[in-house]
Amino acid sequence: MPTSGHAARPDAAAPADPADTSAPEPSLPPETEAAEKASPAQEEYVAAVNARLEQVLHQKRSEMVKISAEAGPLAESLLALTSGGKKLRPVLAWIGWRAASGDAAHPPQPLIELGVALELFQAAALVHDDVIDRSSTRRGQPSAHVRFAQLHTNRGYAGSAPHFGTSGAILTGDLSLSWASEAFDGAHESAGSPTAAARGAFRRMHTEVITGQYLDVLSEVASAPENEEQAVKQARNVLRYKAAKYSTEYPIALGCALAGGSDELLRTLSEAALPLGEAFQLRDDLLGVFGDPKVTGKPVGDDLREGKRTELIAYGLHRSSAAEAQRLEAMLGDPELTEHDVAEARDILAASGAMTLVEDEITRLTDQSAGVARRLPDLGVSPTVAADFDRVARRLTARTS
Repeated sequence: MPTSGHAARPDAAAPADPADTSAPEPSLPPETEAAEKASPAQEEYVAAVNARLEQVLHQKRSEMVKISAEAGPLAESLLALTSGGKKLRPVLAWIGWRAASGDAAHPPQPLIELGVALELFQAAALVHDDVIDRSSTRRGQPSAHVRFAQLHTNRGYAGSAPHFGTSGAILTGDLSLSWASEAFDGAHESAGSPTAAARGAFRRMHTEVITGQYLDVLSEVASAPENEEQAVKQARNVLRYKAAKYSTEYPIALGCALAGGSDELLRTLSEAALPLGEAFQLRDDLLGVFGDPKVTGKPVGDDLREGKRTELIAYGLHRSSAAEAQRLEAMLGDPELTEHDVAEARDILAASGAMTLVEDEITRLTDQSAGVARRLPDLGVSPTVAADFDRVARRLTARTS
């Protein structure tokens, strides 16, 4: 699933007794973000993307309220969703651009527009994902469909508030996707000499993410794979196309392509970035079950309640005793799971070795990425850009939120 912290369904059962301490203490890596402060150049770029994104959304809101003052909430929900944040996808685009063209005194406009396009694409994915997963919060605030449902209630509209909320969120996501394409067109037109790969990559990203999202939904309702190998393969396919590629591979590749990078550099950056995206999503799977809600900003157990057949769950089902596997299977897709139930699932997953197996895979993927990244200097990538890639790689794979 796309990342960035969605929370439990509103119909989930009340938490269990806070005194319950049966769940094992998670053994997750220490956070590295505070220890590795972004460079001034990166901060300048992120600030430029944030400013331009806000400007674009205010301009779109102005266009919409000219049609009707009632249309403002569509853009306002995106302004709320996209404010702040780590902007990791634009940062990877910034690295890809600089890998191909070197550093500039200030962020070039095509790169800023690309950052805006990536953020709007991400926003569309998150809004639609929250509808599909019936998640009530995102980044510590109401999800788009909840905002529209609240609007319906507050204004005393007729009909179903949840249906109105879902409709408003679908339209918001559609708008964000459309505006992402507009921003990318602006980036492409102003880039000067982008490679032919840029436009094709942006279009493929749309197809792959939506296909991956459908496969995720399908995996929740179709018959489970018969063995561990098939289950892990299915989970990885969903993870790769729904989230990993658009989180890391496409941003860095698009930055490189818009800057006119060579085919070899484009391939190498993609090969280095994709394993990071997969490791990033595997870390998200672990945090969804073993993370600290005070740090992640979301309650544990959402993936269990939604019936997500992640690699963590695949290993747990196939490496536990028959009784424990049956109990874990029964928990999948149950929106009424309590914290006590989630703690029981944690026990099963920890005892089966599933958590360790996923941690080992994160390490393997991180090492794979680092091995490819060591080739970057031979392709003319500066030490500064290579170091920025390494720093972002650590941030992606050793996070706790």
